[in-house]
Amino acid sequence: MTSNELRSKYIEFFKSKNHTEISGQSLIPENDPTVLFTTAGMHPLVPYLLGEKHPAGTRLTDYQKCIRTGDIDEVGDPSHLTCFEMLGNWSLGDYFKKEAIAFSYEFLTSPKWLALDPRKLSVTVFAGDENAPRDEEAASYWKDNGMSEDKIAYLPASDNWWAAGPTGPCGPDTEIFYWVGEGLPPVGSNKSTDSSNWMEIWNNVFMQYNRTDEKTLVPLPKQNVDTGMGLERTNCILQGKTSVYLTEVFTPIIEKIEELSGYKYGTDGEKDKSVRIIADHGRASVFILGDQKGVSPDRVGAGYVLRRLIRRAVRHGMKLGIEKDFLSEVASVVVENFKNAYPELEENSQKIYRELTAEEAKFRTTLKKGEAEFQKLLPNLMKNPKKIISGKVAYNLYETYGYPLELTQELGRENGFTVDVEGFKEAERKHQEASKSLDAGKAKGGLAEQSDITTKYHTATHLLQQALVDVLGEQVSQKGSNINNERMRFDFTFERPMTSDEILEVQKIVNEKIKEDLPVSMEVMSLEQAKNEGARALFASKYGEQVKVYTIGRNPKTDWFSKEVCGGPHVQHTAQIGDFKIEKEQSSSAGVRRIRATISGGLPLEHS
Repeated sequence: MTSNELRSKYIEFFKSKNHTEISGQSLIPENDPTVLFTTAGMHPLVPYLLGEKHPAGTRLTDYQKCIRTGDIDEVGDPSHLTCFEMLGNWSLGDYFKKEAIAFSYEFLTSPKWLALDPRKLSVTVFAGDENAPRDEEAASYWKDNGMSEDKIAYLPASDNWWAAGPTGPCGPDTEIFYWVGEGLPPVGSNKSTDSSNWMEIWNNVFMQYNRTDEKTLVPLPKQNVDTGMGLERTNCILQGKTSVYLTEVFTPIIEKIEELSGYKYGTDGEKDKSVRIIADHGRASVFILGDQKGVSPDRVGAGYVLRRLIRRAVRHGMKLGIEKDFLSEVASVVVENFKNAYPELEENSQKIYRELTAEEAKFRTTLKKGEAEFQKLLPNLMKNPKKIISGKVAYNLYETYGYPLELTQELGRENGFTVDVEGFKEAERKHQEASKSLDAGKAKGGLAEQSDITTKYHTATHLLQQALVDVLGEQVSQKGSNINNERMRFDFTFERPMTSDEILEVQKIVNEKIKEDLPVSMEVMSLEQAKNEGARALFASKYGEQVKVYTIGRNPKTDWFSKEVCGGPHVQHTAQIGDFKIEKEQSSSAGVRRIRATISGGLPLEHS
């Protein structure tokens, strides 16, 4: 079975169970300050997991592209990926444990679907602790589906408990594992007795409680199920491969790298690692650049992550002896392989190739600057009788000029020096700790940061967009936004800097609408109807047949200021937002301007 077949079968199965497909959401979360990219299938569903009504209903399924870069330095081994696909299904207050477990078992084992050997499956469930009981309910449903007691491992909260944060929705989960050892698993073998030969392929999260404080769990009135299956990993199992890089997801990419480098994959361990890094990072870069809300390489945020991925791929290409710009050629293979599942890649292919080539050329220039800086340092370095380049100096070359440690070592050897590698690692560790402290809370994931202040900021973006249109004209359209608890950032199409008078006028309009205390209402309708009623949207994004339209105004049909297709979250009336202030207006990229703004005060939100 190929990855395309697996993707199709999964969606087909859950459609047969009355789920609606919602595939195709962006990699760039619209208003989630906790992450730079969509890291899990649940991210686009955050407002709905918290109680908002989804326009597509209560049973949903999708395939979702994801990016995780927390362990980027581990990418290069046979299993780690930066970019991956998640297959998901959700129940929003509909079915719960019994049905979710039955669905997952049927899909995995039925001859009509994946036809995996039930004897090679085991599961884990929550073992219970002082706060919540052992999940006997999930265990009993597994037994009803034929899972023997010895195949059920009861594990602690660290393994089988999901939480949005210190407070909020939480609950036990049950994970499904497949035997990847020789033959059949021995009697009594499960995840707790043999962790190395059991590979996780599925996770059912049961959002069952609301945590009000460290010790208090209150049952949720509406229970949700959040399910995830890693496409690449499952595909690897189905094909009997030992590595995801040996499946058709990656083999065409690797063949192109072989052609460019003249190196045959599988003949040298260190070079194989470089090939895998190029394949993974090249694929990830294509997905980021080709996204509906694709970002460009930059010095901060998601753009910085993209730049790091590109430059790491280039560096490993150089290690394989590739001296020319090559990533656009790798990218063309990725686009061809994934254009059917993700048509935006082909639509944005020229942008992808252009950005990759420009960044690759820029990095090669950066490397030259690093070499020049090294030459400037050399006279002082020569005064050191120990002929050691300090870790601090090496890390400064890396951090300031993007000059890799390996190249500093190479230049050092040419001049009779060694590099204090441990000192470099220590300097890097201190930098990472400082970055983590600055970004505290940014990697918790979806549900943790749906705070009142971010809700206020989100609604303020609606007012801002309409005010910009009123002042600057209809050529204005949203290109993206980013929100955290301290500010909002809004990108929009406009060819020139705004004047100070224009900035003040936009700010004035937004504050006037806030003071008018306009109601914020929502209606579910077809996308065509939304367009006909004048709703604004990122129409490059993929929407379902039914969408949620938020209107700010006295009457949603006849007397409104702003109308947008949006998922939320939103305030109930505009006086809750508070005072709005534009702090800065600047260029974001060619033809795109960026506004940074803050809000303060406002009335409290109403919580049901």
